[in-house]
Amino acid sequence: RVRPNVGVIWVDAHADLNTPETSGSGNMHGMPLGLLMDHPTQKLDFTKLPGFEYLINGPRLSPDQLVYIGLRDVDPSERRWIRELGIKAFTMYDIDHLGIGQVMDLTFQHLLKDDPNRPLHLSYDIDAVDPVLAPATGTKVRGGLTYREAHFVSEAVAQCGNLASAEIVELNPTLSHGAGGEETVELGLQLITSFMGKSII
Repeated sequence: RVRPNVGVIWVDAHADLNTPETSGSGNMHGMPLGLLMDHPTQKLDFTKLPGFEYLINGPRLSPDQLVYIGLRDVDPSERRWIRELGIKAFTMYDIDHLGIGQVMDLTFQHLLKDDPNRPLHLSYDIDAVDPVLAPATGTKVRGGLTYREAHFVSEAVAQCGNLASAEIVELNPTLSHGAGGEETVELGLQLITSFMGKSII
């Protein structure tokens, strides 16, 4: 397992749960969770994936280690696996319905219910944020997190006190014209300062 006591908060427009057999695009950046998680309907053969041989007997991710936040572009096979594996997932509909505060409260309740000191990893894909605010990314999807919702996620993770590691991914300033690249980079830096503990007061 992947550090079995670690909870993973996956902030993303996409589920990244595909495998080479199910991916329509073949993009490996849409498969990190798919390669780390055992699927109910298929067995992955890592001997056929050059560069991924370390996963033959490598770490696996348990569905109860993971919570999605911000999903809005999910493939049919990923939808099925989320349901079948029982992965906790908050789509943009859930954020609209519940509010980002309750979504984060429910995220921590799920991940910390058995161990209040459980370390957490935050994977923050910049495409979770609406592309009006973060255009410099490769897989833009309209209808994402607002500026304050994006910061609230980072602020809430910092305030919970369990953050052990974090990453900002899929931010590429060359993928936007004009000031879009600089604006996306600035937002990414602000989100980092928020999950590192910067608060309003």
